[in-house]
Amino acid sequence: MSVRPPFYRPLANEQQVFRVAYDARVPLMLTGPTGCGKTRLVEHMASVVDQPLITITCHDDLTSADLLGRFLVKSGDVEWADGPLTRAVREGAICYLDEVVEARRDTLAALHALTDHRRTLYLDRIDESVRAPDTFMLVCSYNPTSRSVLKELKPSFRQRFVGIDLDYLPPEAEAEVICSETTANPEVARKLVELARGLRAASESSVHEPPSTRSLVTAAKLVAAGLGQSDAVEAAVMAPLVSGGPLDEGLRE
Repeated sequence: MSVRPPFYRPLANEQQVFRVAYDARVPLMLTGPTGCGKTRLVEHMASVVDQPLITITCHDDLTSADLLGRFLVKSGDVEWADGPLTRAVREGAICYLDEVVEARRDTLAALHALTDHRRTLYLDRIDESVRAPDTFMLVCSYNPTSRSVLKELKPSFRQRFVGIDLDYLPPEAEAEVICSETTANPEVARKLVELARGLRAASESSVHEPPSTRSLVTAAKLVAAGLGQSDAVEAAVMAPLVSGGPLDEGLRE
C-alpha cells in the first residue's frame, strides 16, 4: 500500500532541483526564513523518492560523536554504537541536518569527505570508512536572515552543496497551505495571511523575527478548535514573537 507524500505547496522549482540533486548524488543546502517549509520539503521529497529520513537537530553542544557514534558499556562489555549520521549512511537514507549553522565548526568537519566526490564517512575511533550508497543524500538547512550575527557557515563549506533558497509563499498559496493543514475556513486563513504579511513588513525594520507559516497553521488549528480569532493570534503568533514594551504594543496594534 503506497503512502501519500506529506502535502507540500511549491514556491518555484525546488522539487525538481531536489530530485535532480538526489539523482546526481550531491548534497543539498536549503535556506530560508523560519517556518517557510524547509522541513516539509525534505519530508515530502523523502516520501517521493521512497527513502527513510533521519533528522538531526543541530545545536551548540552537538559533537562529532553525536553524529558519528561512540563506545557504550552494555552488560559489562564495551560496544560501538553508530550515531544518526552513520546509520543514515549505512542504510542509504536521507539525512537532514536542521539549522546546521548552529553546529560547531569542528563538528561539521566530519562532513567534509561525505560532501565531495569521496562520499565517504570516516570513523576514526573504530578505523572504518563507510562508503555512502547511491540512495544516501545529505540535506542541510538554516535561516540566513536570523538576527544572530555570531554564527555563519564558511563559504568553503557552503560551496560543497547545491543550494535552494526558499521564502514564504504568495498570499493565496500560503492560505491554501493553512486550509490543507487544518479545518479552518478560507476566510480565517486569508485573515491570518494578511496579518502575517503586515508583521513581516514591520519586522524588516525592527528586532522581531517575522511570523512563520507554521505559526499561522497553529493559530488556525486553535480557531478550528473553538478559540476566538484574536485569542488564537495572540497565543500562536504574537506571544512567541514579542516580550513586552512599547514596540511590542505597536506590533500588536
